[in-house]
Amino acid sequence: MNYTKPKGTYDILPSESVKWQNVEGLIRQLCAIYHFQEIRTPIFESTDLYHRSVGETSDVVSKETYDFTDRGNRWMTLRPEGTAGVVRSYIENKLYASQMVQKMFYIGPMFRYERQQKGRYRQHVQFGAEVFGSADPALDAEVISLAVTLYRVLGLRQIKVKLNSLGDTLSRANYRQALLTHFEGHKEELCSDCQTRLEKNPLRLLDCKVDRQKEIMKSAPEMIDHLTPEDRDYFLAVQKYLKAMEIEYEYDAALVRGFDYYTHTIFEIQADIQGFGSQNTLCGGGRYNKLVEELGGPKIPAIGFGMGLERLLLALEAENIKVSEADTVDLFLITLGEEAKLAGARLLLELRSRGLKCETDYLGKNLKGQFKQADRYQAHYIAIMGEEELKDDVVNMKDTKTGDQETIPTSQIIPYIIQKQQQQGGGCCGGGCHDHGDEGHGCCSDHPE
Repeated sequence: MNYTKPKGTYDILPSESVKWQNVEGLIRQLCAIYHFQEIRTPIFESTDLYHRSVGETSDVVSKETYDFTDRGNRWMTLRPEGTAGVVRSYIENKLYASQMVQKMFYIGPMFRYERQQKGRYRQHVQFGAEVFGSADPALDAEVISLAVTLYRVLGLRQIKVKLNSLGDTLSRANYRQALLTHFEGHKEELCSDCQTRLEKNPLRLLDCKVDRQKEIMKSAPEMIDHLTPEDRDYFLAVQKYLKAMEIEYEYDAALVRGFDYYTHTIFEIQADIQGFGSQNTLCGGGRYNKLVEELGGPKIPAIGFGMGLERLLLALEAENIKVSEADTVDLFLITLGEEAKLAGARLLLELRSRGLKCETDYLGKNLKGQFKQADRYQAHYIAIMGEEELKDDVVNMKDTKTGDQETIPTSQIIPYIIQKQQQQGGGCCGGGCHDHGDEGHGCCSDHPE
């Protein structure tokens, strides 16, 4: 029988995983700078959590969730998004008791049963950020700036921030009535999904991909015209902070996020990249000031966003931005004879424990074959150990970049590489060696941990 991966999923092969590691590493560094701390929640939760928080009118709940019963006959759902689980954890663990603003981020898989297309999968990886405890418009701008800064650091320049406000309870009620009045008598012109939305949540009509170009949609009233004075002032304050940060944005009257829990500020960040296609939204988020209370917690305002890493990597590829270097090793050890191979295993362990990225032959190749392997690994240094070298406790070292060759004691391999790198004006071995014993050299001190 031939086994294949499930539809809508993918394998990240070793040749590709370094890209993910580098992007995820950059995200973690940036979150630390913004003082966001990581939270890890289960990949499945009670079905009620998602149906209640995301909203029954959301396409995610009505069409896309992976629901199942466990052996205890409890309804569970693979998480379709990250916010609900973080809010549940925030409440359950009483993180609000600190009475401080709590900034959190997560990176992990999400699951939605949707039609597979480029950049959209049934299992996808999402980076999300959530902040609890403040209704300050400056925080809205900071959260947006975190996502924008990530794209800028990665080298994406053709991005644009789309901005809108859903207001609070009274504003939403005013707008809901305006939409009902506008679409009254036009229900039959709408798709079947929008006919359901018109009855349950008219705001979701604006998110429809099927009816978007119809005149009745284009002439729909705008939310901003139905905001209360307080909600309008809040939205203007957010824009003032974005301008102060020199973050360009566009007001988008048709912007409506897919989940029902949003209030006030909502935003999307899109990639304006040639050939990237219509699926150009990289990030989306907004305020959800009532969700903590609705899920059983105290009245706590909150804001957050989520971005799919698959879509981000596609954008980087479309812009020809490389986020990984070629797979290379610092040193390739060539051993000749069984005794040298035994000694080589011990030497490799020592070198690796001190941060040197090493490889050797496990295919029984002769000398010429091992040199070819070293070349395929693009090894910076080649160390040769045969019977004579083993007797004298030395290795023949070759710097493949300069062609220099010399015989040195095996105990001096690390100091030798340090000296060579200093002479060449570069860093150290390229690994993570922070401890070189008695030599006292911190050859990797300039590398991030």
